[in-house]
Amino acid sequence: MIVVTGAAGFIGANLVKGLNARGENDIIAVDNLTKADKFRNLVDCEIADYWHKDDFLEALVAGDFDGEIDAVLHDGACSDTMGADGRYMMENNYRYSLTLLDWCQAEDVRLIYASSAAVYGKGPEFRESPEFERPLNVYGYSKLLMDQVVRRRWGELNAQVVGLRYFNVYGPREAHKGRMASVAFHCFNQYRAEGRVKLFEGSGGFGPGEQQRDFVSVEDVVAVNMWCLDRPDVSGIFNLGTGRAQTFNDVACATVNALRAANGESALTLGEMQAKELIQYIAFHEGLKDKYQSYTQADLTQLREAGYEAPFLTVEEGVTRYINWLLASA
Repeated sequence: MIVVTGAAGFIGANLVKGLNARGENDIIAVDNLTKADKFRNLVDCEIADYWHKDDFLEALVAGDFDGEIDAVLHDGACSDTMGADGRYMMENNYRYSLTLLDWCQAEDVRLIYASSAAVYGKGPEFRESPEFERPLNVYGYSKLLMDQVVRRRWGELNAQVVGLRYFNVYGPREAHKGRMASVAFHCFNQYRAEGRVKLFEGSGGFGPGEQQRDFVSVEDVVAVNMWCLDRPDVSGIFNLGTGRAQTFNDVACATVNALRAANGESALTLGEMQAKELIQYIAFHEGLKDKYQSYTQADLTQLREAGYEAPFLTVEEGVTRYINWLLASA
């Protein structure tokens, strides 16, 4: 049996679907459906049972699942990088994760958990080493604290532990995230509603829309999780991005051109879109600019050295596939 926490969320639901594609249906889905609309992410998935996150942890600690679970894919978290409730963030992201780690080690159960590129702050280097880790918000700190505990325990681990530092993930099943959804998702909705997309003005020495992020498709995120699941001898904290920084303008262009192609229209260059005012540059939200990552790019050295060899989708490839999925779903 495999447990997926955050199973009704963005990445968690994609992991459940990925497990189903491998013929794995003996899955315990763990989440918090206080915001009930997330249930839609699991409608086309096969699971064995659903548990609220608090009830599950209580039952787990009480011994109700001893001997039944083979692996835990822990992707449940508060992912609001602008969240100001530090107590909730630490309880939900750090303390919950630590309890899972303790139980998994006691029961020899594999744990693959979601860390975040937010641990690096503004960079400019993004390598899995303490000297590069300077989170800008309590979300990033909650993720870093879990990683630090895992590092301190390396010498005493008796079951697989993998922390995956997700960079900017986009793809299907993220609609419930609202303002925290990906740039591609917002560009899709803006273009369909207004005939233009909105990006932030320049920052950090970058021009309007020229800030660069490592945008990674959730398809690749699932592939890496499945690769780790198949290799119980692999443990570590790994970056999970493409290793390729691309601009927000690239995401906007890929989105607009995918929508234009669906309407039988020809592709446009960035310059042509700007000339036609299909891209609008707007000011940052208050309080965001000083905490904004204007550049991220995953260093994939450790993941590649661990043996992961598959290529990653570019923005042009991944966003086009995502937009086509959104159109088909709509």
